[in-house]
Amino acid sequence: MSDTADEVTRLLEDSAAALSRLRQQAATIADIAEAVGDAVLGGGKLLLCGNGGSAAQCQHVAAELTGRFRLERRALSAVALPTDTSALTAVGNDYGFENIFSRQVEALARAGDALIGLSTSGSSKNVVKAFEAARGLHVKTIAFVGSKEAKLAQIADLCLTVPADNTANVQECHMAALHAVCHIVENKLSK
Repeated sequence: MSDTADEVTRLLEDSAAALSRLRQQAATIADIAEAVGDAVLGGGKLLLCGNGGSAAQCQHVAAELTGRFRLERRALSAVALPTDTSALTAVGNDYGFENIFSRQVEALARAGDALIGLSTSGSSKNVVKAFEAARGLHVKTIAFVGSKEAKLAQIADLCLTVPADNTANVQECHMAALHAVCHIVENKLSK
Protein backbone atom coordinates (compact mmCIF):
# COMPACT_ATOMS: atom_id res chain seq x y z
CA MET A 1 0.00 0.00 0.00
CA SER A 2 1.04 3.58 -0.56
CA ASP A 3 1.69 6.00 2.27
CA THR A 4 -1.56 7.76 1.38
CA ALA A 5 -3.54 4.52 1.48
CA ASP A 6 -1.95 3.69 4.84
CA GLU A 7 -3.02 7.08 6.17
CA VAL A 8 -6.57 6.58 4.90
CA THR A 9 -6.66 3.17 6.56
CA ARG A 10 -5.53 4.69 9.87
CA LEU A 11 -8.18 7.43 9.63
CA LEU A 12 -10.91 4.89 8.94
CA GLU A 13 -9.74 2.73 11.84
CA ASP A 14 -9.85 5.78 14.15
CA SER A 15 -13.40 6.49 12.99
CA ALA A 16 -14.48 2.88 13.49
CA ALA A 17 -12.94 2.80 16.97
CA ALA A 18 -14.77 5.99 18.01
CA LEU A 19 -18.07 4.65 16.69
CA SER A 20 -17.46 1.36 18.50
CA ARG A 21 -16.91 3.20 21.80
CA LEU A 22 -20.14 5.13 21.16
CA ARG A 23 -22.06 1.89 21.78
CA GLN A 24 -21.38 2.46 25.49
CA GLN A 25 -23.70 5.46 25.19
CA ALA A 26 -26.69 3.53 23.76
CA ALA A 27 -28.88 4.18 26.83
CA THR A 28 -28.17 7.93 26.65
CA ILE A 29 -28.98 8.00 22.93
CA ALA A 30 -32.23 6.13 23.66
CA ASP A 31 -33.13 8.71 26.34
CA ILE A 32 -32.42 11.50 23.85
CA ALA A 33 -34.62 9.81 21.23
CA GLU A 34 -37.44 9.55 23.78
CA ALA A 35 -37.13 13.24 24.66
CA VAL A 36 -37.09 14.33 21.01
CA GLY A 37 -40.00 12.01 20.26
CA ASP A 38 -42.00 13.38 23.20
CA ALA A 39 -41.47 16.92 21.87
CA VAL A 40 -42.17 16.47 18.16
CA LEU A 41 -44.82 13.76 18.45
CA GLY A 42 -46.55 15.72 21.21
CA GLY A 43 -47.11 18.76 19.00
CA GLY A 44 -43.92 20.61 19.88
CA LYS A 45 -40.82 21.22 17.86
CA LEU A 46 -37.15 20.42 17.86
CA LEU A 47 -34.74 23.34 17.64
CA LEU A 48 -31.09 22.66 16.80
CA CYS A 49 -28.01 24.86 17.09
CA GLY A 50 -24.27 24.59 16.58
CA ASN A 51 -21.36 26.21 14.75
CA GLY A 52 -19.40 25.23 11.65
CA GLY A 53 -19.68 21.50 10.91
CA SER A 54 -22.15 21.18 13.77
CA ALA A 55 -24.35 23.82 12.09
CA ALA A 56 -24.42 21.64 8.98
CA GLN A 57 -25.41 18.67 11.11
CA CYS A 58 -28.29 20.72 12.55
CA GLN A 59 -29.56 21.39 9.05
CA HIS A 60 -29.17 17.71 8.13
CA VAL A 61 -31.24 16.52 11.11
CA ALA A 62 -33.95 19.14 10.61
CA ALA A 63 -34.28 17.94 7.01
CA GLU A 64 -34.52 14.30 8.13
CA LEU A 65 -37.45 15.17 10.41
CA THR A 66 -39.32 17.67 8.25
CA GLY A 67 -38.80 15.47 5.18
CA ARG A 68 -38.26 11.85 6.00
CA PHE A 69 -35.52 9.63 7.27
CA ARG A 70 -36.51 6.13 6.11
CA LEU A 71 -40.30 5.95 6.33
CA GLU A 72 -43.13 7.78 4.60
CA ARG A 73 -44.89 9.72 7.36
CA ARG A 74 -46.19 13.15 8.27
CA ALA A 75 -43.70 15.98 8.57
CA LEU A 76 -42.27 16.68 12.01
CA SER A 77 -41.44 20.15 13.27
CA ALA A 78 -37.68 20.71 13.37
CA VAL A 79 -35.79 23.98 12.89
CA ALA A 80 -32.04 24.41 12.35
CA LEU A 81 -31.30 27.78 13.92
CA PRO A 82 -27.98 28.33 12.08
CA THR A 83 -29.72 28.44 8.69
CA ASP A 84 -31.43 31.81 9.10
CA THR A 85 -28.64 34.08 7.88
CA SER A 86 -30.68 37.26 8.31
CA ALA A 87 -31.37 36.46 11.97
CA LEU A 88 -27.75 35.40 12.55
CA THR A 89 -26.29 38.56 11.08
CA ALA A 90 -28.86 40.95 12.59
CA VAL A 91 -28.58 39.47 16.08
CA GLY A 92 -24.81 39.10 15.77
CA ASN A 93 -24.50 42.74 14.76
CA ASP A 94 -26.93 44.16 17.31
CA TYR A 95 -26.40 41.85 20.30
CA GLY A 96 -23.14 39.99 19.66
CA PHE A 97 -22.33 36.58 18.19
CA GLU A 98 -22.80 34.88 21.56
CA ASN A 99 -26.54 35.70 21.36
CA ILE A 100 -27.35 34.47 17.84
CA PHE A 101 -29.11 31.34 19.07
CA SER A 102 -30.52 32.54 22.40
CA ARG A 103 -32.54 35.28 20.68
CA GLN A 104 -34.00 32.72 18.26
CA VAL A 105 -34.79 30.38 21.15
CA GLU A 106 -36.54 33.27 22.92
CA ALA A 107 -38.60 33.96 19.81
CA LEU A 108 -39.42 30.41 18.70
CA ALA A 109 -39.32 28.02 21.66
CA ARG A 110 -42.31 27.08 23.78
CA ALA A 111 -42.74 24.78 26.78
CA GLY A 112 -42.70 21.18 25.59
CA ASP A 113 -40.18 21.81 22.80
CA ALA A 114 -36.68 20.36 22.76
CA LEU A 115 -33.37 22.03 21.93
CA ILE A 116 -30.33 20.12 20.70
CA GLY A 117 -27.00 21.90 20.93
CA LEU A 118 -24.01 20.44 19.10
CA SER A 119 -20.55 21.53 20.22
CA THR A 120 -17.38 19.49 19.87
CA SER A 121 -15.76 21.57 22.61
CA GLY A 122 -18.96 21.54 24.63
CA SER A 123 -18.44 25.17 25.57
CA SER A 124 -19.51 27.26 22.58
CA LYS A 125 -20.77 30.48 24.17
CA ASN A 126 -23.67 30.92 21.76
CA VAL A 127 -24.90 27.36 22.35
CA VAL A 128 -24.50 27.74 26.14
CA LYS A 129 -26.57 30.95 26.03
CA ALA A 130 -29.23 29.19 23.95
CA PHE A 131 -29.50 26.51 26.65
CA GLU A 132 -29.80 29.15 29.34
CA ALA A 133 -32.64 30.82 27.40
CA ALA A 134 -34.35 27.45 26.84
CA ARG A 135 -34.24 26.55 30.54
CA GLY A 136 -36.32 29.63 31.38
CA LEU A 137 -38.92 28.53 28.84
CA HIS A 138 -39.21 24.92 30.11
CA VAL A 139 -37.65 23.52 26.96
CA LYS A 140 -35.78 20.19 27.23
CA THR A 141 -32.07 20.80 26.54
CA ILE A 142 -29.99 18.08 24.91
CA ALA A 143 -26.23 18.50 24.42
CA PHE A 144 -23.99 16.60 22.03
CA VAL A 145 -20.40 17.25 23.08
CA GLY A 146 -16.91 15.82 22.80
CA SER A 147 -15.47 16.85 26.13
CA LYS A 148 -16.29 15.58 29.61
CA GLU A 149 -15.31 18.99 31.02
CA ALA A 150 -17.91 20.68 28.83
CA LYS A 151 -20.04 23.56 30.13
CA LEU A 152 -23.00 22.19 28.16
CA ALA A 153 -22.70 18.83 29.92
CA GLN A 154 -23.16 20.63 33.22
CA ILE A 155 -26.31 22.55 32.25
CA ALA A 156 -28.10 20.19 29.84
CA ASP A 157 -31.04 17.99 30.79
CA LEU A 158 -29.47 15.22 28.68
CA CYS A 159 -25.94 15.00 27.32
CA LEU A 160 -24.16 12.69 24.92
CA THR A 161 -20.42 12.91 25.54
CA VAL A 162 -18.48 11.28 22.72
CA PRO A 163 -15.44 9.29 23.82
CA ALA A 164 -13.05 10.76 21.23
CA ASP A 165 -10.50 13.57 21.10
CA ASN A 166 -10.42 14.26 17.36
CA THR A 167 -13.05 16.78 16.18
CA ALA A 168 -13.82 14.75 13.04
CA ASN A 169 -14.43 11.60 15.09
CA VAL A 170 -16.65 13.52 17.53
CA GLN A 171 -18.74 14.88 14.65
CA GLU A 172 -18.97 11.42 13.04
CA CYS A 173 -20.28 10.02 16.32
CA HIS A 174 -22.71 12.90 16.71
CA MET A 175 -24.14 12.16 13.27
CA ALA A 176 -24.42 8.44 13.94
CA ALA A 177 -26.25 9.15 17.20
CA LEU A 178 -28.51 11.72 15.53
CA HIS A 179 -29.42 9.23 12.80
CA ALA A 180 -30.33 6.74 15.55
CA VAL A 181 -32.54 9.42 17.14
CA CYS A 182 -34.27 10.08 13.79
CA HIS A 183 -34.81 6.34 13.31
CA ILE A 184 -36.38 5.88 16.76
CA VAL A 185 -38.61 8.96 16.46
CA GLU A 186 -39.79 7.97 13.00
CA ASN A 187 -40.55 4.41 14.14
CA LYS A 188 -42.56 5.73 17.10
CA LEU A 189 -44.72 7.70 14.69
CA SER A 190 -45.48 4.63 12.57
CA LYS A 191 -46.75 2.59 15.54
